[in-house]
Amino acid sequence: MVTINKTSSKAYYEQLVLGIKEDIFHGLLQPGDQIPSVREMAKQLLMNPNTVSKAYKVLESENVLVTVKGKGTFVRAIDDAPRDEMRIRKLKEQLSDLVIEANHLKVDRNELIAWIKEHEASLGGKPYDH
Repeated sequence: MVTINKTSSKAYYEQLVLGIKEDIFHGLLQPGDQIPSVREMAKQLLMNPNTVSKAYKVLESENVLVTVKGKGTFVRAIDDAPRDEMRIRKLKEQLSDLVIEANHLKVDRNELIAWIKEHEASLGGKPYDH
């Protein structure tokens, strides 16, 4: 279930985007599941509907959600979504920045791998099987 941390430095819409992706990762949301309307989600999370709308638009542009006019917004099947090479390049750049920063702080490769495994376990232990 998505929660918003009002004290986080991360923007609310970014928290909602990550929260929905995390719910999909945990299996709380399955491909084809309908998610609440913008107004319903805004009411549930005590957020501005414009913020929820922005998050939904980001998720649609990332092929995580699909909106069917007159029916609602649904979780898109992963196999149905095209591979987004531009986002993958951005992710690689972020990883590169992380590795450089870790090296600067004398965090070795094994410790980074341990962090990834810890995080994976905290998300339910699902392996990255894509």
